[in-house]
Amino acid sequence: MNYQFHAVTNPGRARDNNEDSVAFDEEALVAVLADGMGGYNAGEIASGMATAFIKSELSRWLIEAGALAQSKEIRRAMEICVDNANLAIYNSANANPAFAGMGTTLVLGVFKDGRLLVGHIGDSRCYRLRSNTLEQITKDHSLLQEQIDAGLITQEQAAVSPIKNLVTRALGVEQSVMLEVNEFSVEPGDLYLMCSDGLSDMVADEVIARIAGEASGLDQIAGRLVSAANENGGKDNISVLMVAVNEAAEKKGLIARLLGK
Repeated sequence: MNYQFHAVTNPGRARDNNEDSVAFDEEALVAVLADGMGGYNAGEIASGMATAFIKSELSRWLIEAGALAQSKEIRRAMEICVDNANLAIYNSANANPAFAGMGTTLVLGVFKDGRLLVGHIGDSRCYRLRSNTLEQITKDHSLLQEQIDAGLITQEQAAVSPIKNLVTRALGVEQSVMLEVNEFSVEPGDLYLMCSDGLSDMVADEVIARIAGEASGLDQIAGRLVSAANENGGKDNISVLMVAVNEAAEKKGLIARLLGK
């Protein structure tokens, strides 16, 4: 299968700086998105460290491992890279008073042999659009999600909750952190969309699905998603990282439109 990557990040309307960071490696088939938090510019330091370190280290390992890498080994490599990035951010935060308390959410994807391994920490998400159906394939590590899971509030109540942004897990805040990793089969025609909460909080899932299904290329999808988030207030930084999948021999149907072919 062939994979097409595209990413965009935007500060939104309410903030002057951008604490989101995105990175991908088309050779290693790695995608990383992070949404930083912290005072001054510490959030962007944390997210930038996370994406740069994980992309570099994980891509190098995957390329060296080549076709022999199995899912179990890739999962372990993801965990090690995230552990090392976590410790680097944590140590920087403790060594520099200006960076105290900085951290970042994370969503990370590795495509290999018709499979996708997705790791995440916090409330940055990964969605899959398949056969015009959008599905969130990560579950937020947040206080709000815990309340939903416990049956304390409904999805409708969650949409207007004042505690949307309280995450229960973040990279760089403590000496260790658990990366949740799940594995999915990949099919030709799939579109995978990673995003920060600056998109998911501002744009409803059904609108994301409609834009992704109607637009004629990844750059157009990204532009329209960012515009929709800004039109709805743009209260946070907005980042989108997309991966479109198609058969190696031919590009047709939805995927052809996504790639502008």
